[in-house]
Amino acid sequence: MGRWMGVELRVHTFFLLLAVVCLGLGASDGIMRGLGLFLVLVVAILVREIVRLLVAAWLGLKLRAILLLPIGGLFAYANPESQENANRGVGQFALAFAGPLANGAMALVLAATFLGAGGSINLISQPWISSAYLLRSLVWMPAGLAILHLLPAYPLDMGRLLRGSFARKHGIAPAGRAATGIGQLLALAAMIGGMLLHSPWLIIAGFFIMIGAQIEDQGVFFQSVVDTVRMHEVMLTDFATLSPSDTLADALARCVHSLQEDFPVVRGPQLVGIVSRQRIVDALRADGNGYVQSVMSRAFQVARPEDTLGTTIRRITAGRGLSLIPVTESGRVVGIVSVQNLMSSMTLLAEQRRLQREEAAE
Repeated sequence: MGRWMGVELRVHTFFLLLAVVCLGLGASDGIMRGLGLFLVLVVAILVREIVRLLVAAWLGLKLRAILLLPIGGLFAYANPESQENANRGVGQFALAFAGPLANGAMALVLAATFLGAGGSINLISQPWISSAYLLRSLVWMPAGLAILHLLPAYPLDMGRLLRGSFARKHGIAPAGRAATGIGQLLALAAMIGGMLLHSPWLIIAGFFIMIGAQIEDQGVFFQSVVDTVRMHEVMLTDFATLSPSDTLADALARCVHSLQEDFPVVRGPQLVGIVSRQRIVDALRADGNGYVQSVMSRAFQVARPEDTLGTTIRRITAGRGLSLIPVTESGRVVGIVSVQNLMSSMTLLAEQRRLQREEAAE
């Protein structure tokens, strides 16, 4: 959905499919009422996530993206520091209670408004959430969302607190697996309960709790992997460099004898730029022979050998098309990490670690 104030807003496909479900639930009351029921859910989610974003800004957390699900949003943080601060101390409690409090306050304000208006709205009668009673649904939808997030089911808000408590005692990966397992059990119980009670909303809530747990568990697993791999483990140490005073013709000759797509440009030991083989070819075709310094990019990111893979991936992402990260030590280029070689390097590293574990066990 684009980038808002530097944060990517993404909507999960199942969120949009829920609109079809709402239209189906409201088929007997008309298409517009079914659409209205979906908009009631959208409003409840937006109120919740706007308040959580304000709390995140107050805590100084930097976000990279938000993925919206029908049970709320999943935050992706821009740096490890924000991730850690969101899962410890005051930050984890502020974020955990911001959503339920926002939805609870919304429900109370709307209920007081409707009752104060002196209308004939019966907020207690069932069904609480239905396309036939949109004003009543406007009260009970956020109330139900607030109550839902008080359940200790990951990735709901209280489930996150439970995972954080486990993580401090047993580590992030085991805590993630335990919290996900509990969340999926509760999600399954909600779906079975919804079938027995003929409540479509319980079934929907259980389904999306399970989907959200799987999505976040994959993210936590990926994060735990990339944050344990260091650049010196996956960087290429056998690489070619160019000089800014090299001619483009000479640079092209170097490209012919190298598998690299991108080259660090160095002046003595100092890194001064990066140039791709395609940029060299394009410049030769357009303007004829010249010098590397005229076509090299001076906007680049660098990594250190002890940096984590996660940090480097974020730098590649922030580079907007950047495909090469030079690894420097004391100002000297000691390796390179490219998008092209990263996957093969990770595969070989995994095999190397497996052999080391087998040797240590013998």
